[in-house]
Amino acid sequence: MFMKVAVIGAGSTYTPELVSGLAAQAHRIAVDELVLMDVHGERLDVVGGFARRMLKRAGLDIDVRLTTDRTEAVRDADAVLIQLRVGGQTARLADETFPLECGCIGQETTGAGGLAKALRTVPIVLDIADEVRRIAKPDAWIVDFTNPVGIVTRALLDAGHRAVGLCNYAIGVQRWAARLLEVAPERVQVDPVGLNHFSWTRRILLDGENVLPGLFASRMPEVLEQYSFPEELVRLLGAVPSYYLQYYYFHDATLERQRVSTPRAQDVARLEAELLELYRSPELTEKPEQLSHRGGAFYSEAAVDLLASLYDPQPTAHVLNVRNAGIVPGLADDDVIETRCLVSSAGIVPQPQAPVPPVMLGPIQHVSAYERIAVAAALSGQRDDVRRALLAHPLVGQWDRVDGLVSRLLETSAPYLPRFVRNVAGQGTDTE
Repeated sequence: MFMKVAVIGAGSTYTPELVSGLAAQAHRIAVDELVLMDVHGERLDVVGGFARRMLKRAGLDIDVRLTTDRTEAVRDADAVLIQLRVGGQTARLADETFPLECGCIGQETTGAGGLAKALRTVPIVLDIADEVRRIAKPDAWIVDFTNPVGIVTRALLDAGHRAVGLCNYAIGVQRWAARLLEVAPERVQVDPVGLNHFSWTRRILLDGENVLPGLFASRMPEVLEQYSFPEELVRLLGAVPSYYLQYYYFHDATLERQRVSTPRAQDVARLEAELLELYRSPELTEKPEQLSHRGGAFYSEAAVDLLASLYDPQPTAHVLNVRNAGIVPGLADDDVIETRCLVSSAGIVPQPQAPVPPVMLGPIQHVSAYERIAVAAALSGQRDDVRRALLAHPLVGQWDRVDGLVSRLLETSAPYLPRFVRNVAGQGTDTE
């Protein structure tokens, strides 16, 4: 079977991770054509040249094409992976800093900064998806790795696209658990409940048996070393909170720490420049060690494993962002949750969840409501929808801070928010 995979945003320093995954999983998925697309041609040439050297070293005969033409990239594609960052690291730095000026958590995927990223990203991703629907293969899959994954996936599904959202958090938990248990990773499955970047791991399955209670009983120090939450909190919840829950459970302390720390965006920008310089070397044919510090650990395994499963009749388990469809009572069926699914060429089947206690369900409902409003704001271009989204977000929710946040958000992201610019110019009822 001839298979064409297109990667949108392939100038990302993450792309060698994906290429590494294709090489490692060549026995499961045979990609004949890999089209790497990015609007930044020079950066694409650097990353694409490195990708070709990696595949050649792996002995894979994959036709790698580089293009700045999105139409060329997605035409007749079997799968389209989206991993873009609208505005680049400059926009990320703004997302991490403007909320701090208003006394709120500064983070690129949640809170006011995450909303800014969503407003910039959703219209672009939907435009890409519309083109996929028009000219890719009729049954082409869209796999979104672009943050905020839950919001972007909701927008894609609301628009009727054949899409699924993917994050690397769960595979990171799986690999950690496999190391701790000294077993092969494929024997371990992670079963979280919640939303993207807002979840709790309630079960870790070893050969189908939940071993998390045993880890809490006998190996709690090692659990807390990896996931640095207070032991009393972990035992109270009976679950491992995701990293991002620090912003909620320790809001004030995290905010104070952010005020005196170097923004992560600055560190990432420096690392990206270093990686791109390494990628230029014609002698480099393997992922450099520095890439492990970029974030996105195990992205290659997660993305390529998912691609392979989507075209394999044998079901395998993945943690994905999909419609709730009754999996978590208390959420709307059209809400998007992050949950364990069985994936095969027959489709994606979310697995049942045990009842979710109020201590988790209440916050999930809260953030899910925010995500619904965030999609509406990205599509409407209305300032009032942005205000509603911020009021609904538990990291904001304070009326006296909303207008300041909205003004700074629209100011820092103005070049990437044409719908809002039109409204500011006098269309619609919302004005600056």
